[in-house]
Amino acid sequence: MSQFVRPELAELPAYVPGKPAPVGPGGVSYKLSSNENPFPPLPGVLEAVAAACARMNRYPDMANAAVIEATADRLGVAGDQLAFGSGSSGVLYHLIQATCTAGDEVVFAWRSFEAYPIAVRLTGATPIMVPLGPGGVHDLDAMLAAITPATKMILVCSPNNPTGPAIGHDELAAFIAAVDGRALVVLDEAYREFVATPPRTIELIKDHPGLVSLRTFSKAYGLAGFRVGYCIADPALAGAVRKTAIPFGVSAPAQAAVIASLAAERELLDRVAVIIERRDALLSRLRATGLEVPDSQANFVWLPLGDRTTAAVKTFTEAGLMVRGYGDDGLRITVGEPEACDLAVEVAGTLVN
Repeated sequence: MSQFVRPELAELPAYVPGKPAPVGPGGVSYKLSSNENPFPPLPGVLEAVAAACARMNRYPDMANAAVIEATADRLGVAGDQLAFGSGSSGVLYHLIQATCTAGDEVVFAWRSFEAYPIAVRLTGATPIMVPLGPGGVHDLDAMLAAITPATKMILVCSPNNPTGPAIGHDELAAFIAAVDGRALVVLDEAYREFVATPPRTIELIKDHPGLVSLRTFSKAYGLAGFRVGYCIADPALAGAVRKTAIPFGVSAPAQAAVIASLAAERELLDRVAVIIERRDALLSRLRATGLEVPDSQANFVWLPLGDRTTAAVKTFTEAGLMVRGYGDDGLRITVGEPEACDLAVEVAGTLVN
């Protein structure tokens, strides 16, 4: 029945999720392939979810009204600037569907988040992939040079997944000013909470309505299993995202989990601080082995191993650690439990020539 399938799908890459944890010697098993939060749900979340599950025979609030109110209050923005969906990637899909069509171009760095080329091509638009600069950073000058009259959107991932470096406020502001309204700038801030000094994105959106921030509750907030993300944007853009979103896309238990997680911000910040401490220690220890490791402001680190990547992933797997390989570019290691980080450094040490 392939004659009924859109021909564009033949060249569309499939999104590859992080694989489950293998079992290594002595039953050792750690999943460090999906950038998940190693901590259990925040206080009050399980109770809120259980209460919501008791009403599972009813549809969730399609408008996400209580979630929008709680998030808007937390961020200090108007509710009509927010749109929710199935993770920040789901919101991105809706945003691209609302703004891009065949003949448009979407510029983004590469390597970056694997969902970008998929989401772009599904609309018929053309992905323009700009190589990262040394150290896994965005080459913003090259991205500016890639803008053409057909450019509709520029995706900027900060911190960049999978390499880790982040873009500072002044650098981002200068980039947006240089774009000068020629394209929509979408800042993917899925890992924002792990950045030491994140850009003041909401402030920038006030001055530049062509800027959109994507955020998620999957990473720092530990709600990956519920898939809740959102965007902060000009009300017209946020409204367009809500219009293209799947009806009832955020479940009632997920909405309850978000509200409860927002109420537990003190505990959240404590956990984020622990993960940052582990990340910085992991960076230092990996570099001490002699490996080249770029800076990371996320909850993962990147090993740019080139054509040694496949063999290295196999070595980690055999030790009971699932990391994520990216072709012949490198591999990404999520910051997990202390024991998992210790083992990751031990295995990485065997990769040094």
